[in-house]
Amino acid sequence: MSQDSLKQRATALLAQAGIHIDGDAPCDLRVHDDRLYARVFAHGSLGLGEAYMDGWWDADDLPGLFTRLLGAGLDRELKTLDTLIAHLKARFINLQRGEHAYEIGRAHYDLGNDLFQAMLGQRLVYSCGYWARAGNLDDAQEAKLDLVCRKLRLKPGQRVLDIGCGWGEALKFAAERYGVEGVGITVSNEQAQFARELCAGLPIEIRLQDYHEIDERFDAVFSIGMFEHVGALNYRAYFETVRRCLKEDGLSLLHCIGSNSEPARPDPWIEKYIFPKSVIPAASQVAAALEGLFVVEDWHNFGTDYDLTLTAWRENFDAAWPALAHRYDDRFRRMWHYYLAVSAAVFRSRRDQLWQLTLSPHGVPGGYRVPR
Repeated sequence: MSQDSLKQRATALLAQAGIHIDGDAPCDLRVHDDRLYARVFAHGSLGLGEAYMDGWWDADDLPGLFTRLLGAGLDRELKTLDTLIAHLKARFINLQRGEHAYEIGRAHYDLGNDLFQAMLGQRLVYSCGYWARAGNLDDAQEAKLDLVCRKLRLKPGQRVLDIGCGWGEALKFAAERYGVEGVGITVSNEQAQFARELCAGLPIEIRLQDYHEIDERFDAVFSIGMFEHVGALNYRAYFETVRRCLKEDGLSLLHCIGSNSEPARPDPWIEKYIFPKSVIPAASQVAAALEGLFVVEDWHNFGTDYDLTLTAWRENFDAAWPALAHRYDDRFRRMWHYYLAVSAAVFRSRRDQLWQLTLSPHGVPGGYRVPR
């Protein structure tokens, strides 16, 4: 097709979402390079994201633009070979076992603690905050950590396991506020080193370890924002690990992003630039993986809080950029903007959810009263 024909096709598609090319509205798309159209129709979301990174187009309200695109389902109009390959790899190849388990740590979480400290706020907590009664990011993250502890009914002297402990903030909070001791495991060397320093003086052990390898008993087991890296072929093994490590009267909590539709197809741009070998679980996949292992005491969805969290992260990132620019180039800045904007739109449009599942091996005697 000619460049003019491709532009006409793009114009018609975008009109379905109320977006105009070179219009004046904040959600309109301003094109700086007409090669954009061929790139997007050839490579879908991968082409769109790379073109933004290269400065070929802009929008004043990037999250708003993506919310309209997703709301109109235009991403489904751009299925390409890149999308198919990402889907087939996720479905049929176990990309998260053995040495592969450590690749997400090297590719994303080891980017630099300076980046995440600038973006995430008072605490290095890289997951959705709980905004029910919070007015800012730091309060929302503290509320989330406290919610996890309350749901697990933590008590002084208990021993807990944090699978995917990140920079150690959740364990530190639980030890200081609820008097527990614990073990945290991560596949990121940068996170492990930071967490050991953060938790120094507390009864906490931080390990660089794959969750498949752990075989110890704990009063409670939780995982916050790690299950997205487990992979569908490993969901059953993940829950079997939790069951093996949890005492018969213990509780487990899973905090993760989830899809309310069919099993998700990995996005080629996110796969290449942000979270390699990661995939969002569907409710059907999680439910099947739990069968015969746990009673689901509570399945809590507060997905719209992720939009607020991501918006706050972007504001922090922009405010800190002058101090970060010496280490990260402008293409990285645009990549990070794109990532945060697309992610906010996914939750704003209710495509994805944020779940907290509270699980018990046999059911809490007399029933489980749900903390909120």
